[in-house]
Parts: sequence; C-alpha cells; structure tokens
Amino acid sequence: MKTGRKIRNWRPILGHHLVVLIAAMAMGAVSGITNVSMAELPDSLIVRVYFNDLETARRIAAWIEPMESKYEKGYLVLEVTPRQYNLLLEADFVMAVDEAVKTRMAKAQETAQAGAQGIPGYPCYRTVEETYAAAEEIATDYPVLADWTAVGNSWEKREDLGGYDMRVLLLTNAAIVGPKPKIFITSAIHGREYTTAELTTRLAEYLVNNYGLDADATWLLNYHEIHLMLQTNPDGRKKAETGLLWRKNTNQNYCGPNSNARGADLNRNFRFNWNCCGGSSGFQCAYNFHGPSPGSEPETQTVQNYIFTHFKDQRGENINDAAPLNASGLYLDIHSSGRLILWPWGFTSDPAPNATQLQTLGRKLAFFNGHTSKQSYGLYPNDGTTISFAYGEMGLAAFIYELGTEFFESCSYFENTIVRDNIPSLIYAIKAARAPYMEPAGPEAVNLALNFSSMPPGIPPGTPVTLSATIDDALFNTNNGNEPAQTIIAAEYYIDVPPWDNPGLAAAMSPADDDFNSTAESVEATIDTTGLSKGQHIIFVRGRDANGNWGVFSAIFLYIG
Repeated sequence: MKTGRKIRNWRPILGHHLVVLIAAMAMGAVSGITNVSMAELPDSLIVRVYFNDLETARRIAAWIEPMESKYEKGYLVLEVTPRQYNLLLEADFVMAVDEAVKTRMAKAQETAQAGAQGIPGYPCYRTVEETYAAAEEIATDYPVLADWTAVGNSWEKREDLGGYDMRVLLLTNAAIVGPKPKIFITSAIHGREYTTAELTTRLAEYLVNNYGLDADATWLLNYHEIHLMLQTNPDGRKKAETGLLWRKNTNQNYCGPNSNARGADLNRNFRFNWNCCGGSSGFQCAYNFHGPSPGSEPETQTVQNYIFTHFKDQRGENINDAAPLNASGLYLDIHSSGRLILWPWGFTSDPAPNATQLQTLGRKLAFFNGHTSKQSYGLYPNDGTTISFAYGEMGLAAFIYELGTEFFESCSYFENTIVRDNIPSLIYAIKAARAPYMEPAGPEAVNLALNFSSMPPGIPPGTPVTLSATIDDALFNTNNGNEPAQTIIAAEYYIDVPPWDNPGLAAAMSPADDDFNSTAESVEATIDTTGLSKGQHIIFVRGRDANGNWGVFSAIFLYIG
C-alpha cells in the first residue's frame, strides 16, 4: 500500500478583515432574500454570502461547502449553523437568508413524503432505480456493446437494511478483442449532486445509440473499454432524492442511527494519504467526515478494488515517482458544483510528479466545457479522495469534474448547458485514454469532411474522394493560464485498420495553402477508393505539431455503394 508522505496540518481560517463591498445593493429589495437577527437563528439556515473576489469565495468554500456557487453573481449559498453564521458576521460578510432555496427544498420534501414518483421538481434526473433500469435496458438492447454487472454492496445492502448493489456499466464492442485502453468514470459519490449520474447515463446512451451512425462513437466503442459506475453512493443518493442535502453514505454507526448528518464522506475515505493533511474531518457529524479508518466504507472498498482489478500499477512507491509518459488509462470522478476540472494532488500544494501532463489534459478537457482547470488543492485542501487514490496508487491520469452551479441544478440549465458542453469533453477524455500523458499535448483533428455523403447509397468503387480537416494545436482553455501552441508539421489518415495496430498504413495529408506554417492548418487528401469493398468504411485522422506531438484521432465514415 502506497501511503505517500505526511504533510503538515492545514486548517481553513476565516480572517476577521475580509470585508465584502457590495455596491448599490439594497438587501431588502432582492427577490427571495430576507434579513435575520442573531436572536432569530434556528438550528441551521440557508444564506447567501456575498464576496468581491474569487479567492475570498474559495476560502469560504474551504470551510463550508456551498450548496450553490453563483460566482458570476458574487455570492455563495450556504447551509450554516448559528456558530458559523456568527463567525461570518464577525468577519464582516454581507449575508441574507435565501428563502427561495428553503422553500424549494421544503416543497421537494413534502412531495417526496407524499409518495410522488421520480425526483420531486427535477424530472430530468432519474432516481437510483430509474438509472439502474436504464443501464439494464442498454445492456439488453445492445448485448454486444454493453454489460451491466454487480461489483459490490452499498452499506445498507451489506447490513441487510435494503440498499443497493454497486454496479458498473461496461461499454465496449465485445466482438473486437483487446487489449483496449480503459476509462473508469464514477458519479454521484455525493448523493445530493443530482447532475452527475444523469450525465454519465446520458453519455452511455449517446454512445450506444450512435454506434454505426457516428464515426467517433463507433471507433471509441470498438477500441476502448468504458467503465461507468453511475451511482457510486446509491444509499445516500436515495436520501437526497427526498430533497435532503445528503452528501455522505448512510452508515448508522456515525453521528447517530437516525441523524440526517450520519455516514462517512466517501470522497474523503480512500486509503491514499487518508486523513493526512487537514483536508477532512474526524467529527462524525461533519459533512466531510473521513470515516474511522482508510477505506472503511463498502462503497469506497468497491471503487478501490475495481481500480486495482482493471488497471495496472504504473507509478512507483515514492511520492515523487512519475508515471511513464506512455502510461495508459484514465479515471474521472463526476461531481457538482463549481464548473471546475481538478487534478491531483488535493492534500498538498506541491505539484504531482506528472503535473505538466495533467495540466495539459485538464486544459484540453476544459476547452470543451468552458470550466476552469486547476490542481485540486487550489480549490481547498482535501485528502483521502478518489483522484489522489487513482493517481497516487496506480499512476492513472485522474480528474474531478465539478458540473454547474448547484447541487440540485435546474433541469433547464442541465439540459441546455451541462449536457451540451460536457458530452464533448467526456468524448475527448475517452479518446485520450490510450495515452493521456502524451496525446493531449498534440493538435486536434476537427471539421472532418468528405466531398461525397458518408452515408448510403454511397459512391461507386474507384471514385476519387476528397478528405478535408482542420488540424489545430491551440484548443485549450485559458481561464487559468495558457498552454503553448506549436506550428502544425504533419497530418495523416488511415482507412479501416486501427492506426495503433499498423502505423505503416498511414497516408499523408497536405496543407490546403501548400505550406505548414501555422498552429491551425486546413489539410486535405484525395482518397483512391479502388479496391474498397461495398459498405461502410471508417477513416481515422490525426495531426502532429512541431514538438513532435501527435494528437488524438477523430474519425469519419466513407460509404461505398
């Protein structure tokens, strides 16, 4: 077992001189907001806390995890105790009770108690049972492409209190033998984060529904293993579906068997540098209680064992040992909220040994969804987490997605923004799983096109076909620094044969302006279709930059009639 090294303890401290200046704002005039006096405080209340800079916001979030992160509007929504409320007042923060959030949660709980189906007020999100039914339907409808397997038990299932199987949906074309690069994605490890399981379920549906219709979806399923744990904390998620802000699992041994604060925070319970550095709590009722020992919870054990079973160890025992640049495999943990992409380490500000490569891939993933990418510690210190475990134990490139702005995200924002922006980011992640420390540094092949339709009835054999694409080396998110871009020096395509199996079959593409002299180049080639069989063919395209970096492949179909 790798344990890393001990880091000095860190405790988030709110300074008494963080004064928030909210110009031209009349607190009583804001819809859904009321003032509150200290004498009126209940056991807890939901407040908006206003800030005037992101660093202040993140210091607050390090102390109390926000329910909603309204960065663009200058406030966070927090559930606070009277003590926390008073500390924020002493620090001169402008605050107000958010009655709208309280009302929304109360209505959801009333509806749930009345026995309504689905998640009250959030019809776009499937319940645990509905998520499992959707996965089973995928496996039934696409038996060659999908397998739905039980891999462990939730805490309640283990204790014979009901509960759920821990299950994984494996997507791959079983008719094509491996070895294949693997990506493992977990979601909903925190029950109250509604968007996460639904997004990964939508990803699975997109891939299988577009197999044979979309070239990228097709080759990704043919030549990868995509492992999806859609509900990583099903017991806790079931509690959250009633409108409770349930984060942890439901272990009754911590904080009282009937307490709504019971359980362990599964994303502080992983064994790598567990409880090392002040990034979790030993108080059983705390939202980030790390459990009594590393990997104490059955849900955590299931994820750890799954990673150990399906990935090989590619990193040394020392905390400063890097994974090799040609390491394969990728791990993602999907969370909400904050619109972030985070990479290890979370327990120290020291960079991980593969920090340069993780940063490059993080900026590439964030290009597609507009998130800010950063080292996890830059948000706030955290230890015993999924991504520190996956990278620290196994050398896997590992990232957390923080989706959206709320735990209970509105369906309109989910449908119109989160799904739209994050499916392309996850598709890119799957493409990069073969060489996540190398290929993201290379250019993207985008805008693939043929001068003939790629669908039936197709073209006669022997018809020359023009293939075109754009090779771009600058498709990185710049919210948190710039990634260097180089001149494009080459582009190539392959027909049908997987490029990694036979690189000798590459055919060169030429710059449309006759000169490779830019970080983004339009390229083209004439394909001789003589000898191609009738039916669908797949064309793989990639580019190379002046640093010698080949990017990931993109694909397009060619149909011979």
